[in-house]
Amino acid sequence: MRILHLTPYYQPAYAFGGVVRSVEGMATALVQRGHEVTVLTTDALDQQGRRIAAPEETIDGVRVLRRPNALPWLRARGNLSTPRSMKKNAEAILPAVDVLHTHEFRTLENLLVTPVAQKLNLPIALSPHGTLNLQTGRGRLKTVWDHLLSPGIAQRIDHVVALTDAERIEAETLWKSFGTRQTPTRFSIIPNGVDLGDFDRRAHAVDFRKRYQLDDAPTALFMGRLHERKGVDLLIKAFIAADVADARLLIVGPDEGMLTALRALASGDPRILFTGYLEGDERLGALAASDLFALPAIGEGQPIAALEAMAAGLPVLLSPGCNLDEVDGAGAGFVVEATVDAFAIGLRKLLLDEGSRRKMGQRARRLVEERYAWDGIAERLEDVYRNLL
Repeated sequence: MRILHLTPYYQPAYAFGGVVRSVEGMATALVQRGHEVTVLTTDALDQQGRRIAAPEETIDGVRVLRRPNALPWLRARGNLSTPRSMKKNAEAILPAVDVLHTHEFRTLENLLVTPVAQKLNLPIALSPHGTLNLQTGRGRLKTVWDHLLSPGIAQRIDHVVALTDAERIEAETLWKSFGTRQTPTRFSIIPNGVDLGDFDRRAHAVDFRKRYQLDDAPTALFMGRLHERKGVDLLIKAFIAADVADARLLIVGPDEGMLTALRALASGDPRILFTGYLEGDERLGALAASDLFALPAIGEGQPIAALEAMAAGLPVLLSPGCNLDEVDGAGAGFVVEATVDAFAIGLRKLLLDEGSRRKMGQRARRLVEERYAWDGIAERLEDVYRNLL
């Protein structure tokens, strides 16, 4: 099949969060299964805040086309696209495509490209990536967008691919508010995936521990954007309350306005380390050097960072907002309410019990192997595309 993925950002724009890794993994896995995959995106910023220069390149077999943002400052500060010539590019590309798969819902890219696909009677799939909920940020803008623009876009979508059952229900409810169409939109659940080959816990641990002076201390890891809905402030309070004297809390991720407040909350505690944004071997090193992963997030779709931590063999301490409830049943960690007390208890249990950490980490890896490997996810996507065709 010839598949076009439409997304506001693509690698190496990893600072924009898990959507970038999700689309990259999806596109690469589909190429490996023999499909012709193109990504139409923008020059959204890399991890250093620079515009991505290459207008066209091939990455791991995926053809990537980037249109420049007319207002790059709006992309950087307001997370909004202003892509030039995207409709014109879509008109040139889409006649040679079998399926359009678009990512995130309320985007200017969708506003420009889905009408072109509709005119060509091209089937359209949508992955919202946990962005439908008004509580995930920019609630007022989303409300206005839904009133003015969302119904038209929603009418063009043939299939919504939700990450979780909660997102599927949310999408079905929202779509009902947008009116009916002659052929009803379908809804399915396909989770995020990970590339298991990337996560060898032994590969980078020693160098990373030495660089950040972790010594032999049991280390809890947070990895993600320093944003209010990720619950980093709650995690710092819980770590302090857990009161495990020789433990460390490693906070890895780009600042989205919280870093100053988080440093103040840590009050100079030498056990709490802020690394900033890490990529490549350093990011893998953080996963390899850590002993557990913690994320008390609210309003998440399904965090790639948590899946990657499990792929690296780490037990996880998660909130229900991470939508990975099977962690508890699989014995791969704990899912607890996003409160300081609950996370403090969970942290203390895991930090003090090396044997339990090891067993839970092994189960976490097995859970990812069974349910979240990219090849299996890509096979399920193929079924969606074939049904659309």
